[in-house]
Amino acid sequence: MSVDNRRTARKAVSGDSAPREIRRRPKNRRAQIAAASAAAFGALGYHGVSMEDIASGLGISSAALYRHYPSKYALFREELLRVGRAMTESVESPEAALDLTPERRLRQVLDALIAVTIENRPTVTLVRWEGRYLEPEDLATLTDQQLAVVGAIGVQLAALRPELAKDELRVLRAALLSAITSIADHHASLPAKSLARLLSSACWSIVPAELPALEPDAELPVAAEIPDSFKHELLLRKAVELFHDRGYPNVSVEEIATAAGLSAASAVYRFYRGKSDLLAAAFRRAADRVSGAIGPAVAAATDAEEALTILIEQYVDGSFTERELTFVYYTEFQHVPSDERTVLRNIQRLSVEEWARLLRDVRPELSPAEARFLIHAAFALVVDLGRNFSAEPIASPARVRLIMQLVLFGRPARS
Repeated sequence: MSVDNRRTARKAVSGDSAPREIRRRPKNRRAQIAAASAAAFGALGYHGVSMEDIASGLGISSAALYRHYPSKYALFREELLRVGRAMTESVESPEAALDLTPERRLRQVLDALIAVTIENRPTVTLVRWEGRYLEPEDLATLTDQQLAVVGAIGVQLAALRPELAKDELRVLRAALLSAITSIADHHASLPAKSLARLLSSACWSIVPAELPALEPDAELPVAAEIPDSFKHELLLRKAVELFHDRGYPNVSVEEIATAAGLSAASAVYRFYRGKSDLLAAAFRRAADRVSGAIGPAVAAATDAEEALTILIEQYVDGSFTERELTFVYYTEFQHVPSDERTVLRNIQRLSVEEWARLLRDVRPELSPAEARFLIHAAFALVVDLGRNFSAEPIASPARVRLIMQLVLFGRPARS
């Protein structure tokens, strides 16, 4: 009998309890923590997650989690910058690539970025929408990482298409990054290889785009002015503007009241139950606008492609008119009350399904899941190009509409 067995036997005979199983810490504990935190932050936002939530999800104590990370912010920062670094490294072309054709070099860069994005999908959500909660120095690092990614894409795209003007190059490289990282904005699923092929195909629909020339005197759509007496509407508008500029958690009801010209925060409660109710009302209006456009577009069109073309135009115009709301919808959704989130998700899901059904009529080779991914990619392009070039007219509505068509149809829409 071995020594261990003899010790166990003696304990059993003497009435001692059975030997306690020794639990060893898994070697990949930090990786497990990173994955769990990315999923939690992605679902509820940085401000909606505590260290206790993350520890509970892992089945460990808060004390055990604090042994690895001193704070929630440290965990958040490490995960964002890790993925930012991985994305940057993925687009660094090796010296051997110099012997490749420009097309092969661009393909290599895009394929590597697609692979990293798929592998780190939950954290890419944070890079896209929660990075603004990083401290200034860390945000600067993340921004530099993202600039390095679009810069690398731009270098290879310029080598392939040297005729592109600087503004065209900037728009197209941003569109390529948007199409790839759009998978972080939703939970639709596809096998990794199928998803990689789909994203690559979408990118190569964008690469040869012939963007329409900019119209020097063209005016961007703007929202109608709201009279001061329309406090219900004014509160919605001012709340969204503040949420856009500073983030929902950093805005108080008092500040919303002041922006709307109300004398006290208590006056807000005559119109809305609170800050989250304001957010839900704005989101409900945006969701209803998108879903309500589908029926009339289908009725006015002769076929699915024409219906989608109409919907694309209306979606772009509506998003440009309410740029702040479009951005806030992506960044602050988790702050809507849970029951309203369910309603909004159902409206959004049904809208995406209707767009996807029309798209499959145009492109029957697409599976339902592939069509949904492309719809989400087209929607992401609008918000990404809008926020990247909000101070410049180079991502004009006409250009954004064309790029949406390319992603969805694989070509420009019929004229």
